[in-house]
Amino acid sequence: MKAIFVDTSGFYAFLDGTDPFHAAARAAFETAVENGRPLVTTSYVLHESWAVIQGRLGWEAVDGWLDRIVPVCEVVWVDSLLHELGAARCRQARERRLSLTDCVSIETMRRRGLTESIASDECFAREGFSLPTRS
Repeated sequence: MKAIFVDTSGFYAFLDGTDPFHAAARAAFETAVENGRPLVTTSYVLHESWAVIQGRLGWEAVDGWLDRIVPVCEVVWVDSLLHELGAARCRQARERRLSLTDCVSIETMRRRGLTESIASDECFAREGFSLPTRS
């Protein structure tokens, strides 16, 4: 089965019940796990997610995320080639709201042939990736 990419926005929304994307993210995670769909993320997404979760939700949320959610994901550790591909994409796009982490994620998805993402960032939709439908 084809894997689904998980972005920071997906991790965060899953944890924060007040996030507008929460129900869609939670349903996407649960459906993926129930159907045996692998989940993939990058070390850059983990770094970014940790900072966002810690800053907005606190250490208890970080611990729960690290202990229960991250272990069900395959982590692609960003090497120098993947970093350079993401950096080149980011510099070419020159969009203020498109981060290096987003560009590395897009490159990871392209290289692995992934078409779906648990994310709310429109940059993924603009690149042609499917996003969960908001409830």
